[in-house]
Amino acid sequence: MLWCAGRRSCASSGPVHDADAGTVTERFEADAAAASGPAGRVELEPHDLELLRLLGDGLSVDQVARRANASERTVRRRYRTICDRLGVQTPIQAVVWAARRGLL
Repeated sequence: MLWCAGRRSCASSGPVHDADAGTVTERFEADAAAASGPAGRVELEPHDLELLRLLGDGLSVDQVARRANASERTVRRRYRTICDRLGVQTPIQAVVWAARRGLL
């Protein structure tokens, strides 16, 4: 059984059962593929990749902000910009997107 990580889309839906996991994964992969942008390329700044790497390592936004010597607000804003650029809903999806492309 998987637990949904996104607060907006799964706040009331609870666990995702194994039978549904394939469908969820396929939909996410299709959305991520569609987010490849013009000419199939999305470029992220080295700083953006570092923020995603820290989040992927399990650090909270507060911890990422301290490591990046920035405010939490700045880090949250940067995550939103990254998500918009990649066409994903959450920073965790951005981490998965970057990891699957070997960027992290």
